[in-house]
Amino acid sequence: MSKAPDVLVDEAVAARDAVPRSRIVVASMVGTSIEFYDFYIYATAAVAVFPHLFFPKGNDTTALLASLATFGLAFVARPLGSILFGHYGDRIGRKATLVGSLLTMGIATFVIGLLPTYHSIGLLAPALLALMRFCQGLGLGGEWSGAALLATETAKPGKRAWAAMWPQLGAPIGFFLANGLFLIIALVMGHDNANPDLDSAFLSWGWRIPFLLSAIMVIIGLYVRLKLEETPVFARAVERGEKVKTPLATVFKTSWRQLIIGTFVMLATYTLFYIMTTWVLSYG
Repeated sequence: MSKAPDVLVDEAVAARDAVPRSRIVVASMVGTSIEFYDFYIYATAAVAVFPHLFFPKGNDTTALLASLATFGLAFVARPLGSILFGHYGDRIGRKATLVGSLLTMGIATFVIGLLPTYHSIGLLAPALLALMRFCQGLGLGGEWSGAALLATETAKPGKRAWAAMWPQLGAPIGFFLANGLFLIIALVMGHDNANPDLDSAFLSWGWRIPFLLSAIMVIIGLYVRLKLEETPVFARAVERGEKVKTPLATVFKTSWRQLIIGTFVMLATYTLFYIMTTWVLSYG
């Protein structure tokens, strides 16, 4: 026998209030910080490292543009990641897809730190680099939206905007971690990007450190997220048999205006942001 609607609402409220807000904040913000750290270390390496190691010698500008093209692959993958992880998030739950997106990003980032260079395996090196970058984009596409849902669907009434703020802080935290770590390593190893030495410690192995360290961060993120319960909003939808069979079709049917507005708002934001944080590095 199914439960009465008022009983379901009371249970959902109790489940929401039973989850410590600090745990939700940490889980949503830490996971997003890790994902953006992984995303941004690639951005820095795409200018300072990959043109020298993963593309044929010749014209430096051509190598830089080819490296930035692999960086751009993630922006093709991100909406696909949102669709993929969003679909399964509405079908099997938020918790499982958040773990999946974190693993997708983490494994891809760690593998980049192990990739042989062009001088070792030729054109297979940039091909593998591009593939891992695409996987990074898939992971981030699923992560950010999933973390926002985790925060808002466990928020108290009237506090959803406040709760949704915490995942957004992951982007600047990840950015500062990524660029700060690269800066420290480059300074310690005496790397000069204006006059790179391919035999230097930084270009030989030092650049791999930020990518390999992501494994530790991912383990921490998984530990935090595996401690969570499913969000009460999704649990209530399951109990009532209200899970959406075709989430993407439902979004376009019910919220296509908001989808278009949100897309173009973020398009302008990210165009300016990545010009200033990635492309400008080539002048630094």
